[in-house]
Amino acid sequence: MTQSERPRFRPADLFGFPDPVNEVSARLVAAGVVAMVVTTVLTGWRWLPFVIAYGFVARVLTGPTASPLGQLVTRVITPRLPIAPRLVPGPPKRFAQGIGVAFSLTAVALTLAGAWTAAQVVLGLLAAAAFLEAALGLCLGCKAFAVLMRLGIVPDSVCERCNDLWGTDDPATSPA
Repeated sequence: MTQSERPRFRPADLFGFPDPVNEVSARLVAAGVVAMVVTTVLTGWRWLPFVIAYGFVARVLTGPTASPLGQLVTRVITPRLPIAPRLVPGPPKRFAQGIGVAFSLTAVALTLAGAWTAAQVVLGLLAAAAFLEAALGLCLGCKAFAVLMRLGIVPDSVCERCNDLWGTDDPATSPA
């Protein structure tokens, strides 16, 4: 392979979010978030909110590419499961990760400010949402995304396949 035949790295290859997203992997990442938050609260390790926040920021910017948890799930765990992929639209999942950024960075700020109890409350709310995703497949961020689309705040062009996030069409063809 010559120099000109080698694939070149482009920043656009790093900064992007998968579309569609494998719902199985998304739920496993959510389970990982729950585990990290529970560990944080039970151990009092005040450095762990920084790791949690990094993971959310990395997943918003690059999908699983720069996220250690995302890499573990998509490259190691999901391929070994006897579960068929369930593809869903990426934009609502990215939006949900963005909400995770807001919560986790709030927990980091509270931790730095010495408000550890408040940080734990915020992390608890984050864990509750992640638990709903992991255990029940209920993505609160995706539902918020659907509301914003219905209100016209998020234009239809952002996600044409998301027009039926409420599940009013045929469930067999509904994207989420």
